Amino acid sequence: MTDLAFAPAHQIAALVRRREVSPLEVVDAALARIEALNPHLNAFVALRAEEARADARALGERIARGEDPGPLAGVPFGVKDLEDLAGLPTTYGSMPFRDNVAKDDSTQVARLKRAGAIALGKTNTPEFGATAFTKNLVFGTTRNPWNLERTPGGSSGGSSAAIAAGLVPLATASDGGGSIRIPAAYVGAFGLKPTFGRVPRGPFEWQGWIDTAVNGPLTRCVQDAALFLDAVVGRDGRDPDSLPHPGHRFQDGLDDLPKGLRIAYSPTLGYARVDRDVRREVEAGVALLGQLLGRPVDLLPDRLTDAGAAWAFLNAFESYAHLAPMIEEHRDQWGRGFLRGVEAGARFNAADIGRFQRTRIALLNEVASVFDRFDLLVTPTLPTTAFPAPGPMPAGADGEPFASPIHAVAFTYPFNLTGHPACTVRAGLGDDGLPVGLQVVAERGQEHLLLKVARAWERARPFEPWPRLPA
Repeated sequence: MTDLAFAPAHQIAALVRRREVSPLEVVDAALARIEALNPHLNAFVALRAEEARADARALGERIARGEDPGPLAGVPFGVKDLEDLAGLPTTYGSMPFRDNVAKDDSTQVARLKRAGAIALGKTNTPEFGATAFTKNLVFGTTRNPWNLERTPGGSSGGSSAAIAAGLVPLATASDGGGSIRIPAAYVGAFGLKPTFGRVPRGPFEWQGWIDTAVNGPLTRCVQDAALFLDAVVGRDGRDPDSLPHPGHRFQDGLDDLPKGLRIAYSPTLGYARVDRDVRREVEAGVALLGQLLGRPVDLLPDRLTDAGAAWAFLNAFESYAHLAPMIEEHRDQWGRGFLRGVEAGARFNAADIGRFQRTRIALLNEVASVFDRFDLLVTPTLPTTAFPAPGPMPAGADGEPFASPIHAVAFTYPFNLTGHPACTVRAGLGDDGLPVGLQVVAERGQEHLLLKVARAWERARPFEPWPRLPA
């Protein structure tokens, strides 16, 4: 039987459809690998093993009857613990919610299941997805399979660790300030933050209003991300921000790279610092990208508005609005850093929010100007390679302190504030042997273009090797 640990989702689904492997064999192999490796990683925090086996048997029976098993037939996947998987707790990595058992699946999870994928369980996340490393009081610290002393990033860190270690071929993720791209970059995976609204996020018990968070895929290859998107995109009436179906399949034409794309590269966005080894790998990647696209890459002269403080304060304000009724009742159960951040939101008034939103609009107009002149913007994904698993986040890069603590993720949050799609590909390895990410940003609605560019990159620089932990 094919070694399934690092087989891509599209290959597993093809094997299942051809009856060369059964859904139950696939699920059992994944559960066995989780049992062996998860104690080292803490990627999965809850499993539905018997239910997954029952799902696999039922899918096998459908195949035996000649029914269509779906494009993701038998593919096991993990669900980030910020969204619902029926029958398991959605804890948000937060002690007050540790018994919050979901009655139904999120729209994204339900659509993946409908496409034939089989949910194995929940993956770890920092409390309410608030940090770029994955650690909480409910489940503890998640570790990077490249180096167990380092973080797999956050907030989709459980998902990224599971992908990179070969526990599952795909996992759900979400990104409100970099939480798909950060963990993907730190483990050398492919992560795509879609246009705001491209993937429905409901149903909601609480719907935020600052419009930065999106759902999307974390995978080991580009084709699997396209397959994931094809399963989940399209309007959902319970999410008023959800976009209509784009009218095409993301898998179609992945190898048809458009000619004459205009590319801009910004090494700092005008305000960031980057470690020397990260910049070395990124700039080598930029040169290769220019060769692949057959056009010189222009150095972007623009200095963008640094909206990091506005992003952080808007999120704090919204988080306080959401959780204020529960704070005192559970005061000793919140993570200390998380609680400080939430309570900071109580300090802001209407004038403050107006000021933050004006900063956001300034950035939005600047990014619009970039895409008036260019089709793609390329940056480092992050200023550093993965930092220690328990934190704290880096305080500087290239031997100099950051101008702001949020600059540890300086390149990701701008495009949450503007709603543009962005992906990260593996540019190379830093001096510590850990992955370095290259971020590519496109105009809103251009996920298909990003996938084509990432696919061209992947053909030239396959996302290999993957860390091989002893099972």
